[in-house]
Amino acid sequence: MWIEETVAGRPAWRHTASGVVFRAVPGGTFRMGLSNAELEAVRAIERSGGVEDTVEPFFAAAKDAQPVREVRVEPFLIARHPLTVAQVRHWLPDYEDDYADGDTTTARLEDDLDDLLDALPFRLPSEAEWEYATRAGTTTLTFRGDDKPDEDQILDDFGDEERTAAAENAFGLAAMGSAGEICADVWIPGFAGAPTDARPRTGDGPRTVRGGAADLYPWQGCDEWLLLLSATRYEHSQFTAVRPAAPLPSRSHSGRM
Repeated sequence: MWIEETVAGRPAWRHTASGVVFRAVPGGTFRMGLSNAELEAVRAIERSGGVEDTVEPFFAAAKDAQPVREVRVEPFLIARHPLTVAQVRHWLPDYEDDYADGDTTTARLEDDLDDLLDALPFRLPSEAEWEYATRAGTTTLTFRGDDKPDEDQILDDFGDEERTAAAENAFGLAAMGSAGEICADVWIPGFAGAPTDARPRTGDGPRTVRGGAADLYPWQGCDEWLLLLSATRYEHSQFTAVRPAAPLPSRSHSGRM
């Protein structure tokens, strides 16, 4: 089911049937949520004149990503980037995507979402796993730091391997924050009472989405860069991208290349 290989100079696990490349994310503990330091970093961007419109809606919604808490994450696999149109067609051969420019573009699922989730031999990452993987050991606005992210950080097409590799974070993951990616957790505003062991929160209603800066591109000057931040979260509606997760393979279920 799995082949262990090297992709862009890093260890990777390739799902043999679909060809989807996964990275192994090491376990660890991190501070999850939108910290006061991150809020101040956004204010600093505002004071420097880096805000096109207003960030007040962002600050009003900050409570949806608080309180900050310590979360323990066990090792797991997560896809190197969101599933592309071609990769989705491995499970849904008749899949068509009105949002995509080509087969190597991030797939955005609407009516086909449940069909894909039923067909995948993988699971969705929990919110905690997603944020932990996105931060990759950092505590800043993005894994690149506290500077304002711009369009150069958007990656929505993975046909160019050199560009994909250049966009990876320290865990070897590309395009974290570019497309809106659905998580396993049901949408609950805020983290009061949330588990500290990275389990997804369950219940009725829509799931939580992380990222989404490319979903609004070309940007209209409404500070869509805020969707690239590691802690930005919101309720799922309409289309979404999928970045699957999986347990670490056992050696008896893998090969090596």
